[in-house]
Amino acid sequence: MSVKFVILGSGSSMGVPRADGYSGDCDLKNKKNFRTRCSALIKFNDQNILIDTSPDLRSQLLKNKIRTISKVFYTHLHADQTHGINDLRPFFLINKKQISVYADSNTKRYLLSTFKYCFKPSFGYPSTLDINTLKKQHQITNKNKKILIESIPVQHGNIKSICYLIDNKLAYASDISLFYKKDYKKLKNLKYLIIDCLWYRNHPAHFNLDQVLELVKNITPRKTILTNMHSDLDYAKLKKRLPKNIIPGFDGMTVNLKN
Repeated sequence: MSVKFVILGSGSSMGVPRADGYSGDCDLKNKKNFRTRCSALIKFNDQNILIDTSPDLRSQLLKNKIRTISKVFYTHLHADQTHGINDLRPFFLINKKQISVYADSNTKRYLLSTFKYCFKPSFGYPSTLDINTLKKQHQITNKNKKILIESIPVQHGNIKSICYLIDNKLAYASDISLFYKKDYKKLKNLKYLIIDCLWYRNHPAHFNLDQVLELVKNITPRKTILTNMHSDLDYAKLKKRLPKNIIPGFDGMTVNLKN
């Protein structure tokens, strides 16, 4: 069985560089400082399970040669996680079958109101997506093998977001300002923690570097990978100041969960 996790996009809400070319402290001579908005992919045998549809989804899928999408899981309703939803349409055209998407109640409500055409036939076009309420656990079977995707609600400023826990080995929390203490036991001794680290300063809706370092002390993952990084965080400079068990992520970064 093969299970891989791909960080499709590792950048904050405007990406690095921004649309106006601003790149902050990031040295654009280093390709790892080019960051698109956050999406991720679980490659489970021949299934591709997408987490979020960032506005950069089309370029992410092309760059990573993703030719199929099996399911989509959403973390929350913000534009930088949802507004690439229309780029799922080609995968409907290939199979003539609606793609199942999963979201919590607030995100589901937002998707249905903002992107109604994706879920209801309109103007002669068929609906391409089938929306489902996110459960605490989803067991996915492929070629007689199974993986478990668990959804853990977390705080993201004044809204809720979802941390996804895959086979109790990898946790992905791209937008977070608080884990609830009751969930710490689920996060202990992970193989990988992929975590929001916006910048060095405090932010009301995101972890900063000091908060990530404190979290890592508490839950002791084997390897921590930073994502959702703003242009304040230059890849090489950040890597130099981090301990060996914590590294900056980058677009296209892939980790293996099973072989």
